[in-house]
Amino acid sequence: MNAQAPALLSIQHLRKEYRAGEAVLLDINLDIDASGVTAIIGPSGTGKSTLIRCINRLIDPTAGEILFKGVNLAQLQGKALREARCHIGMVFQEYNLVERLTVIENVLCGKLGTLPVWRPLLRKFPAEDIARAFDLIDAVGLSQDFASRRADALSGGQRQRVGIARALMQEPGLILADEPTSSLDPKTSVEIMELLDQLSKQRKVPVIVNIHNVDLARRFATRIIGMSRGAIVFDGPPDSLEDRHLNEIYGGEDWQA
Repeated sequence: MNAQAPALLSIQHLRKEYRAGEAVLLDINLDIDASGVTAIIGPSGTGKSTLIRCINRLIDPTAGEILFKGVNLAQLQGKALREARCHIGMVFQEYNLVERLTVIENVLCGKLGTLPVWRPLLRKFPAEDIARAFDLIDAVGLSQDFASRRADALSGGQRQRVGIARALMQEPGLILADEPTSSLDPKTSVEIMELLDQLSKQRKVPVIVNIHNVDLARRFATRIIGMSRGAIVFDGPPDSLEDRHLNEIYGGEDWQA
C-alpha cells in the first residue's frame, strides 16, 4: 500500500497575537491538498485575512509552523523567504496594482522576484515573459487591447482580472485570494469566482480564498473552512455545510450577504 502523499500546505499549531496575550489565531491546524478551491468563511475580525497573510508571511506568526512543499515558511528570512514567496501567488481585496503602469506592466510585476533588479527598473523584460503576460491577459478574459491601458483606467472587475494574471505570472504552486470579491458588485463577484475556479482546474493550481459570501463559497469551493473567534469550527465539503454550522460560525450575524 502506497503511503499518502504529504499535503502541499500543512499548518500546524499556528497562533498569531498582535498584542501579547490577545490572540487573533488560536492553534490553527490545517492541511491543504494540491488541487481545488478552498474557501475560508467567517465574520469580520475572526482571523480569515490574518491566516491568509500568515501563510505567505505578509505578517509573521507568533507561533507554529507553515509547511509549504515541506519547507517551514515561518522560519524563513531574507533571500530564502523572497524565493519561497515567488511560488505563492497573491490576489488582493484592493487589487494592489501600480496605477500609473499599463496592464501588461502590472502583469509582468509577477516576475519581479525572479529577475535581476536592473530589468524591471529599465522595463527590460525577457521576450518569453512578455509573451506569457499577453497570454495571461487573454486567459483572464481581457482582450489584448487592454495590454496598453493604464491600471487607473480600469473598472474594479478588470483590475481584479489583472491581479489574477499577475499572480499566475509567477507560475505559482498555490494562489491565495484575500476577499477578492468584496469590492465588486454581485455580477462581477460571480465572474471573478468563476475565473478562479476555472483557472484552478485548468492549471492545476490550488486556491485558498477568504470570502464572506457563503453562497459564493458553496457554489465554487470544493472545501469550506468556517472560522469563529480565531478558531476553525467547520471543515468539510459545501454540501455538508448546514444552518447549524453557519450559526456557530457567525454567532447570529448575517451570513446571507
